[in-house]
Amino acid sequence: MAALLQFRSQVKGVMVVLVMLLFFLTLSPLPCVVGRLSSNSKQNLKVQKQLKHLNKPAKKTIKSPDGDIIDCIHVSNQPAFDHPLLQNHTIQMRPTYHPEGLYDESKVLSRPKEKSSSITQLWHLSGKCPEGTIPIRRTKKSDILRANSVHKYGKKIHRTIPEPRSADLDFVSGSGHQHAIVYVEGDKYYGAKATINVWDPKIQQPNEFSLSQIWILGGSFGEDLNSIEAGWQVSPDLYGDNNTRLFTYWTSDAYQATGCYNLLCSGFIQINNEIAMGASIFPVSGYGGGQYDISVLVWKDPNEGNWWMQFGKDYVLGYWPSFLFSYLGDSASMIEWGGEVVNSEPDGEHTSTHMGSGHFPGEGFGKASYFKNIQIVDGSNNLRDPKGIGTFTEQPNCYDVQYEKKGAWGSYFYYGGPGKNPDCP
Repeated sequence: MAALLQFRSQVKGVMVVLVMLLFFLTLSPLPCVVGRLSSNSKQNLKVQKQLKHLNKPAKKTIKSPDGDIIDCIHVSNQPAFDHPLLQNHTIQMRPTYHPEGLYDESKVLSRPKEKSSSITQLWHLSGKCPEGTIPIRRTKKSDILRANSVHKYGKKIHRTIPEPRSADLDFVSGSGHQHAIVYVEGDKYYGAKATINVWDPKIQQPNEFSLSQIWILGGSFGEDLNSIEAGWQVSPDLYGDNNTRLFTYWTSDAYQATGCYNLLCSGFIQINNEIAMGASIFPVSGYGGGQYDISVLVWKDPNEGNWWMQFGKDYVLGYWPSFLFSYLGDSASMIEWGGEVVNSEPDGEHTSTHMGSGHFPGEGFGKASYFKNIQIVDGSNNLRDPKGIGTFTEQPNCYDVQYEKKGAWGSYFYYGGPGKNPDCP
């Protein structure tokens, strides 16, 4: 009997040890789980904070056919005024002067002209924003989560400007950005204009983009580079689709800490209630079919010193206050027009992301993409043809540029290409 009791006692002890062991085994993963939950919660809080910061209370909301939500925000409540130096800013509701040559009847913008109907934005099919508001494309949680971090959402990476004087392969492969541009330098420039052919280029990887734009540049190509940029782009990472969209960008320190796309940070002050930065453009050109283009003008107001942007003949969109910049506080030292793509392929491979129409300049009108009527604004506030134009592309077998000057198109060029092909492996 004593032996049986001893055996039961030993079994009971073993059971207690097993239960305790199982208990601790169950507990042991918890610190990792708690850590992951804590990390996810922090990330979610950051995202929600950023969404609240970017998406201001709307007077009206419009659902675009392409899935965008356009919020009509009171003009005085836009993201620009989050900037500490704009807290007491008086909005300049129109430029004091347009560049001579844009409006023959007067340099002063007196009244809105009749609207053209050749090209517009897709959300217009669903409504319009009332006077006193501006349209802003609503940022979604999924938009921010596609970025590398909350902080990097809406920002370009460092060193993406084409620098014609340093066209070496180390620069090309190191930045992952490739260009086909024309440019002018060596003078003081107070703006630039172009009519840009609009396409929907094929993008190979979601983290790549293709754009066509004007660059207004000031300073060196170092850490203090100033840039104002405007045109159209296709960027799945930024917008979550492959639509062709109107965009702007600015930076005063070579994309390090300042600036962003569209209205995704404080800076650009919009006054127009009809055009939304980052919204889809339609229609777009087709190979061998109808051709569509947009006109973009950026110029420096000689009185106030702000840099203004106009879209088409009808829409003065707003301005970048001069205090945002150092070099561009005075004038630009270089103007560039053309295309840019990101090549994210590893090991020397080349992306098949298209630039422009995806076809080389030699194919000409209806097949290759073009810029026409390219002009600069001089020190007398006159629009004129650029002098001493240069061309630049890192790999002409992938993307090329062909400049011409002829007839009704003024100064113009064809550019672009398919990327990867037998001559661009």
